[in-house]
Amino acid sequence: MDRLLRVLYGVLIGATLIYVTLPSLVVVVTAFSDKALLMFPPTGFSLKWFERAWTYDDFRKGMVNGLIITAWASCIALAVGTMAAFVIERFEFTGKRTLEAVLLSPLVIPHFTLGIAMLILASEISLSRTFSLVVACHVILVLPFVMRSVYVSLKNIDPALERAAASLGASPFRVFMKIDLPLLAPGLAGGWLFAAILSFNEFTATLFVTGQRTQTLPVAMYTYVREYADPTMAALSSMLIAVTVLFLVAANRWLGLERILSIEARH
Repeated sequence: MDRLLRVLYGVLIGATLIYVTLPSLVVVVTAFSDKALLMFPPTGFSLKWFERAWTYDDFRKGMVNGLIITAWASCIALAVGTMAAFVIERFEFTGKRTLEAVLLSPLVIPHFTLGIAMLILASEISLSRTFSLVVACHVILVLPFVMRSVYVSLKNIDPALERAAASLGASPFRVFMKIDLPLLAPGLAGGWLFAAILSFNEFTATLFVTGQRTQTLPVAMYTYVREYADPTMAALSSMLIAVTVLFLVAANRWLGLERILSIEARH
């Protein structure tokens, strides 16, 4: 009976993965079409849409803007999320659960709601759609993922190591720098990576807070698809899928996503 359940569970997981990845496979295949229309299956093979996606001016500007915003948002979120996770995990104080709920609320609040709220706030304080506004919006959106990654790493640290260092005369700051920080390194790197991927691909909220000068790649893609219906979008999406997969595979290879995303049981 147990073996049958394991087989059924494996079949269910496999079917789910196929269902989730099939649209992406269709997009990748369509990107190699030789026609100027979206066709599946394609009638011929061509790489010209990849060339157009790489050389299209709005995409290149959106890529640069996206990398700038992603770098700032992920680094700020890493610093703020690390401090928040450390405070929530290590200290007891009034309002702790409320603070945690507020910081994690972007997980359940629709992104377009946050985008509209940021736009209204910027209008009220006479703030234009600058990079600062977009970065602030992205920090709010990716902060919960950084907190989760760092929080799990903190839970996996053996408190005996900290007590041993403190008993030898190390100050709290030195304990953090010499004990906690090295052990937190995989969680910090994983949190930054997830924040960077999510920030770079964020569209829904970004659409409301960007202008022509600050538009990111997903917003540029949205503008393009309203005017053209060729496979350029499929080619660009294929490249983004490939880069994302490579980053996640590298993270799993060198950081160990299982250690970052799960709390190890202590015996």
